[in-house]
Amino acid sequence: MDHAIEAVRRFNRFFIQHVGALDAHFAGSDITLAEARLIFEIARLEYIQDTPVTAAALQNSLQIDRGQLSRMIGRLTRRNLIHRDCPEHDRRLRPITLTPGGREMLSGLEERVQGAIRTTLAALDPLSRYDLVTSLTHARFLLAPSADTPLTLRAPRPGEVSLIASRQSALYAQSHGWGHKLECLIAETASRFLSGFNAAREACWVADLDQVMAGAVFLTDEGDGVARLRLLHVEPFARRRGIGDALVQQCLAFAREKHYRRVILWTHTVLENARRLYARNGFSCVATAPHDLFGVPLQGEDWIRELLTPGAQANQKP
Repeated sequence: MDHAIEAVRRFNRFFIQHVGALDAHFAGSDITLAEARLIFEIARLEYIQDTPVTAAALQNSLQIDRGQLSRMIGRLTRRNLIHRDCPEHDRRLRPITLTPGGREMLSGLEERVQGAIRTTLAALDPLSRYDLVTSLTHARFLLAPSADTPLTLRAPRPGEVSLIASRQSALYAQSHGWGHKLECLIAETASRFLSGFNAAREACWVADLDQVMAGAVFLTDEGDGVARLRLLHVEPFARRRGIGDALVQQCLAFAREKHYRRVILWTHTVLENARRLYARNGFSCVATAPHDLFGVPLQGEDWIRELLTPGAQANQKP
């Protein structure tokens, strides 16, 4: 924990210096970083909400002390960068807007900040830029896991099948102590998927939150009209977003499209959240058997989801 604390503090010191947060003049302007942040937030709230921007809304959004906010509003008002109306019906609700001078200041700040970021990113090669952006986004999700971000399901990019195998191994080692033996099985499964991949009958989907991998699942052809759901996982920071259901339902939709008769999977009695996920998506446990393939005694379970009745199957085109 001490190392983690120091790592966060070290990055904070670096980033504060990198963006000039301690400078008296932010991005070459004659206002501070805190004042610039307030101007940006007024503009953002004006854009996304129908109601007037108030000090209470700004305090909630910026999470700063009410007294500090009041002093900044006073300074920017005196400089004619923002304006506060005073409605006669309720003096407590004083809408805050940017003046023409404030909007001109905002435009200049936007241009300078965009230029500085563009210069920083231009110094990096494309892969390094991708790594930087995804790392920053991942950090945001880790610190604010409830952030509202649309989910996208996509095919894996080069290298991601191996990354999925790595994440599965790490997550199970952390949560259940399943180590080397499970990692070998997962690596073999991923390798077989890559080497024998049949694009017409098989697929892998990655759950994507703002270009950050939030989970994944595989569907493989087992022959005789049977598909197998494999290596489903959802990253800890992305749980309770319905991602597991979305991945399972994508597998089922694909299996129906390809006229599979059923989808099967293998899980374990101790994985209660996974079992509930499969049950609410129509799977049923049909067999259990003990094993020690992961180096510890476990109860494995076979689950099945029937897709077509025998009569319906007979009517399907080959």
